Amino acid sequence: MLKKVNKLVFHLSFLAKLVLLLSLSFSNASGQKIQHVEPPHWYVGMQNPELQLMIHGEKIGHLKAKINYPGIQLTKVQPTTNPNYLFLDLTLSEIARPGKFEITLYDQKKAIITYQYELKKRRKNAAKRSTFSTQDVIYLVTPDRFINGDTENDDIAGMRETHNRDDESGRHGGDLKGMIDNLDYIEKMGFTALWLNPVLENNQSKWSYHGYATTDYYKIDPRYGTMEDYLELSKKAREKGIGLIMDMIANHCGHEHWWMEDLPTEDWVNFQELPYQETNHAKYTLLDPYAAPQDREVMTKGWFVPQMPDLNQNNLLMSKYLIQNSIWWIEYADLYGIRQDTYSYPFKDFMKDWTCAIEREYPGFNIVGEEWVNDPSIISYWQKGKVNNDGYKSCLKSLIDFPLNKSISQAITQEESWDKGLVKLYESLAKDFNYPDPNNLVIMLDNHDMSRIFKQLNYDYKNYKMAMTFLLTTRGIPQIYYGTEILMDHPQSDSHGAIRSDFPGGWPNDTKNAITGNGLSKEEKEAQEWLRTLLKFRKKTKVIHDGGLTHYAPKEGVYVYFRHSKSNVLMVILNKNEKDHLLDLTRFNKFIHSPQEAINPLTNETFELESELLLSGKQVTLLQWNVKN
Repeated sequence: MLKKVNKLVFHLSFLAKLVLLLSLSFSNASGQKIQHVEPPHWYVGMQNPELQLMIHGEKIGHLKAKINYPGIQLTKVQPTTNPNYLFLDLTLSEIARPGKFEITLYDQKKAIITYQYELKKRRKNAAKRSTFSTQDVIYLVTPDRFINGDTENDDIAGMRETHNRDDESGRHGGDLKGMIDNLDYIEKMGFTALWLNPVLENNQSKWSYHGYATTDYYKIDPRYGTMEDYLELSKKAREKGIGLIMDMIANHCGHEHWWMEDLPTEDWVNFQELPYQETNHAKYTLLDPYAAPQDREVMTKGWFVPQMPDLNQNNLLMSKYLIQNSIWWIEYADLYGIRQDTYSYPFKDFMKDWTCAIEREYPGFNIVGEEWVNDPSIISYWQKGKVNNDGYKSCLKSLIDFPLNKSISQAITQEESWDKGLVKLYESLAKDFNYPDPNNLVIMLDNHDMSRIFKQLNYDYKNYKMAMTFLLTTRGIPQIYYGTEILMDHPQSDSHGAIRSDFPGGWPNDTKNAITGNGLSKEEKEAQEWLRTLLKFRKKTKVIHDGGLTHYAPKEGVYVYFRHSKSNVLMVILNKNEKDHLLDLTRFNKFIHSPQEAINPLTNETFELESELLLSGKQVTLLQWNVKN
């Protein structure tokens, strides 16, 4: 009897396989096979009930579509001029539940292709997620150059560029596992947010390591790991009090993106019908009331390089695609924030739509935009709450404070005069009247696109301590580039590849190891421990997170400012003088009521402040005390 049953099961299994084979053969014979469906899944219970699916497959553009699932209405089927695409508009009502359903593409009532799609359940309190703020210090990492935790994924079949650690512009092998395995280091240093340069698939033939030429918006580059690895990094980082910030690029993709071989529409990318047109980078044209329209068009529609096609966000299908992609990643990976690359280069009305769509789904969610200019009047234009003459309103909460970044190195390295040196810091902060919310600006000493700060500061450790102390005690949200904690530099070259050099100890047989401290110089170890102490102090010091800021005009090579609340005062003194300096404290009687007991929170040394304070040469002094009621 058992043999008869097994024989029957075998025949039924064979029959099922035969039916499947015939079905697949029919699809292939007709040339109609789905290659991409994006987003690959979606979520129930979103604020916006609309969902648009991009379906790509050979000769599917003329087909009709049918969906039969409670709570889902297929409202529109949009073919394009390319017969290999269909865009489906769906509306998800409140009764839609998590589950899988079939999308049937048919021709003259005959089913041609059936595709299974899934709606997933959202995380608990997904819309009210925590996000980066002034309480955080962001650790910026270039993943390929940080730590190689899995050498098996250094080279992947089908990926155009293989790894070559000897090539400063090539792939070196850093990956997600390297970060997962070393979250303890990041946590113990005192960082609370992790911003990674892009980790989406970048299957370009050259320079693929930096990540800014995406070739698949829904896939982690396999040389970094899997989608599951990215989720694990996010989850384990959260468990250690570290939020994950995703680097996104709405302006351009990689020229080897799969759709570049089969563009969905005739205007999917800008200047699609013309020879290569490079952007003029004339950002002022976006605000300039006298700008020639042609200059403004070239700024927005021009490409960065021939390898980075400029996306046309004025195409409503493209616009919807990019907005949904960002929301999908926030939901999928439990993101702590977004950093948007080259913020002003896409069409500005689209950027308004993009930020506001995300805000509607996640009201408190923070996004920082990159607008690389040194003019606060330009940067502030994009921030939420700014009243602009042209009526433009944005939902972008944060921007990178490039003007302050430039002022820091100038303030510390320039000789003191009426218009140089520390006055640069003072004047830079004085321009905060431009911003609706200066406290929500991301501030930094350096990043992946500029010389490392230790080199900018002439390899002077005292300069470094002064700059870092200012960064971590002034207003804003600090960001620190990986390796800055051990004074990483690039003395031989200022190329991007050199700036983004390998983190010591991230590869087997490295003679220097920043994680263990082995091989570090005395100064490197001291810098790392000093920064760890300062970061831990900042983490627990609420007056830095949300206290007021009062600064005094620099005088005799000394800059003094106070972070203050009703209960606590932090006094910060930057002394650029090479020799000891006697500081007159009577000038600060708004905060110092002589005699005033104070403590240096980094050394626990106590002081009794009266009329004068002796400052050591070229030193930073922190003094803290509670306000007596």
